[in-house]
Amino acid sequence: MDINNSVALVTGANRGLGRAFAQRLLERGARKVYATARRPETVDLPGVEVLALDVTDPDSVRAAAAAAADVSLLVNNAGISTGTGLVTGSMDAVRLELETNTLGPLGLIRAFAPTLAANGGGAVVNVLSAMSWFGINGANAYHLTKAAAWAMTNGVRLELAEQGTLVTAVHLGLADTDMSAGWSVPKLAPSDLADAVLDGVQAGSAEVLADQWSRDVKARLPLAPEEFNAEMSRALSALAAA
Repeated sequence: MDINNSVALVTGANRGLGRAFAQRLLERGARKVYATARRPETVDLPGVEVLALDVTDPDSVRAAAAAAADVSLLVNNAGISTGTGLVTGSMDAVRLELETNTLGPLGLIRAFAPTLAANGGGAVVNVLSAMSWFGINGANAYHLTKAAAWAMTNGVRLELAEQGTLVTAVHLGLADTDMSAGWSVPKLAPSDLADAVLDGVQAGSAEVLADQWSRDVKARLPLAPEEFNAEMSRALSALAAA
């Protein structure tokens, strides 16, 4: 897919990765960028077309799809982390993360699939995480939702192949955003992440491993669970000590 002259819709475009996606899309020649947020007044990027969108609200999703019938690239970026565990944490928080991180992107894909087909196939980008593949005590709700979103991404890729829609899964460790503000470790610049993803989309890639951390985690997946957990524990300890 050619980014130049594309029409993109980016969720969670008021800050962090979403804002970087919208900005780099404009800089790389996108004809139009719909920058969406739950509170549209918080979008401050010149040159975008601002839309209100709450990814957890089906009516809001339908309204966005109706307003943006020219979209050829959907970037599912919006996400949250509540710092919730699975066994004793709040089920309401777990449900909120599932609604935002997994079912929200799926709802957007379902709403925009006919639009993408009508506009030549286009592409979907799902911003996932290296935590699609591993958990951390205190954030396993996030792990659950990103693992489910990875499976969802793999499934919709098969279902949308016939209409010629590229579906790209994006995995990364930590980017320099509000969500990672409490971690004093090396982080990926949002603009670098956006460029890596847009390069991948332009090349027709089904997966973008945006940093060495995500590549290292994926390389460990063939290990037995106890070996994998031990390796990840050592890697996380080394990261925290860096």
